[in-house]
Amino acid sequence: MTYDTIRASDQAVARLRARHPDLIDLTTGRVLRLLETLGRPQDRLPPVIHVAGTNGKGSVCAYLRAMTEAAGLTAHVMTSPHLVRFAERIRIAGQLISDAAMMDLIDRVETANAGEAISFFELTTAIALVAFAETPADVAIIEVGLGGRFDASNVFDHPAVTVIAPVDYDHLDMLGPDLPRIAWEKAGIMRPGVPCVVARQMDEALEVIEDEAEAAGAPLMVMGRDFDAWAERGRLVVQLPDELLDLPLPSLFGEHQVANAGLAVAAARALTSPTLNPEGIARAQWPARFQRLTAGPLENAARRRGAALWLDGGHNPHAGRALADACERMIERDPRPLVLIVGMLNRKDPLGFLAPFKGLPTRVYATGFDAPNAMPAMTIAAAAHMAGLPAEETENVTEAMERALALDGPAPHILICGGLYFAGEVLAMSPETWPT
Repeated sequence: MTYDTIRASDQAVARLRARHPDLIDLTTGRVLRLLETLGRPQDRLPPVIHVAGTNGKGSVCAYLRAMTEAAGLTAHVMTSPHLVRFAERIRIAGQLISDAAMMDLIDRVETANAGEAISFFELTTAIALVAFAETPADVAIIEVGLGGRFDASNVFDHPAVTVIAPVDYDHLDMLGPDLPRIAWEKAGIMRPGVPCVVARQMDEALEVIEDEAEAAGAPLMVMGRDFDAWAERGRLVVQLPDELLDLPLPSLFGEHQVANAGLAVAAARALTSPTLNPEGIARAQWPARFQRLTAGPLENAARRRGAALWLDGGHNPHAGRALADACERMIERDPRPLVLIVGMLNRKDPLGFLAPFKGLPTRVYATGFDAPNAMPAMTIAAAAHMAGLPAEETENVTEAMERALALDGPAPHILICGGLYFAGEVLAMSPETWPT
């Protein structure tokens, strides 16, 4: 396969980011003003599926897109952040946005903004919605950026379906201080009369979601109560209120992906029109979500040693629990030691992320990476020690790989993890691993 070089539009995006830093004010006022100037593109979209949550919302979007395409239909998709290239955030009728379209939309949206205060993500949202409004598609799948209630994506008066993936502790500086408050933020995407499909939640989060649904007049479908999904005999079973579906297992690895796929299937079934094909869950692609790396310089080194190399962008306690569970199942099938190469951003909780790995044959290599707010390796290593895991500091992911591959004993499972920005740096090392 031939891959593009770094896109010309990425330079324009870099200039855009420099002019419009993250002026987060947790209101939708600025983006609504801009969208009004642009002719309210959010009102000219195909049926919208709006997806919030702390973990799993990107995977749910990937399953929804795969089910749309399996039905012979097309989907607009907006997700964030990107891993390597900005175009990953905006998929127009199935295709990543082109350089020409991006350049044109940047100019049009900046002109419409007329120098008013606006954040990079708000501009990105406006660019995506204008692009979606001007190109036909059958479904628009919109991932919330941060929170939900005051997120720039929360501009739809009547989406077709809303989805709330698992809610957990993350972004406490902006959404906290506690789980009920975070759940309140996520529940803000619900609308009167619009079905909301909800993943399994901790009790204190679900209580808030149920209260907000009643206040909003939004019919609620809750996993584990109104529908469910589980793996059985190599298949995915989804029990809905009026049907039982026997489906292939989802393409993404891990028990948590069984739940994510079941949530996506329930959301698809909640659509009045069009009809999506649930068999598509077996074809979903979503980079850096327990992704087996099969190319690139790190994988080449791992293959020479006989090691298995994985990549995941999870970065909070819920993601740590899901990853530890997936690693435990992997080790049961293929017994080897486990090495975690961990890079995180400063605002994350390394102890909460690493604690679930205690009890597994795990060694941690903590590392920094190329980001101004990257957590120091010594902080990650200290958290690993507090979690009862042996840990060492390294300068970068390449050094961490060298140390992991030099360990005595069987060739290990190596999981590079700790955050999407760190995962993006790993994928960017070779055009062979860039998301397409």
